[in-house]
Amino acid sequence: MHTSTSQPADRTRDLEQIVLDVVRENLLPDLPADCATDADLFGAGLDSMGIMQMVLLLEERFNCTVQPADLTRLNFSTATALATLIRGKDGASNA
Repeated sequence: MHTSTSQPADRTRDLEQIVLDVVRENLLPDLPADCATDADLFGAGLDSMGIMQMVLLLEERFNCTVQPADLTRLNFSTATALATLIRGKDGASNA
């Protein structure tokens, strides 16, 4: 019987993929299924209204609070950047 243990890199990849799935399911439905987690979300169509929707989705999904200072183009540019933002929040969950 082979048991696998999650490594931090695996959890990071998982969170990035979850964030990308949230973006695709709620904001950018035309985002390809094989879209990379470091793909430019603004280039894919994310706009300021989408950022505000994303804030609400992230806060609800990951039990975190996104502060006004967090609302930077860099933080919302990719699923990887969003996952980094979420991991930096107190009380955030990977649910």
